[in-house]
Amino acid sequence: MSLTLEDLEKMQQQYPDYRMELVKGNIIVSSPSGYESDEVAAAMIAELRNWVRPRKLGRTAASSAGFRLPNSDLRAPDASFVLAERLRRSPKSFAQLAPDLTVEVKSPSDNLEDLRAKIQEFLSLGTKVGILLNPDERIVEVYNIGQEAIILRDGDILTVPDLLPGWEVPIADLWPLEFD
Repeated sequence: MSLTLEDLEKMQQQYPDYRMELVKGNIIVSSPSGYESDEVAAAMIAELRNWVRPRKLGRTAASSAGFRLPNSDLRAPDASFVLAERLRRSPKSFAQLAPDLTVEVKSPSDNLEDLRAKIQEFLSLGTKVGILLNPDERIVEVYNIGQEAIILRDGDILTVPDLLPGWEVPIADLWPLEFD
């Protein structure tokens, strides 16, 4: 049986503490992420928002923001950015488009291949850049449609020049601090 967005919305009302996505007519339920992966996602969102907002480049969102994609799936990346000209106002419900930038952060329960496939799906539906943050390995994978992934490590600088000209984030700044 193929489920619909209405089915998903009913389930979300019954189980508001769960994160759910609609993928090819199936509801995918995600458990809460680990602390470390959420801290990494928060760092990425902060870096994005601190660059985007003062320049009025667009909108940033966290993992609760759902995107109704052109294939009718409802997906929610860990972090996202949409150019201002594509989303003039924040919708009350789901954004009816693919974000320009999607970010996934590997949590302890995630499978890397599943996250890579999710990023590829976003790219096939209109996303321009996908980023996978892997705190376990301290590696960042940057995906552009039709290109091999760019692998970044500590000492490297993350840039997305086509979407965020001038934005530069040292990879090491994305990982949690350790207090001795």
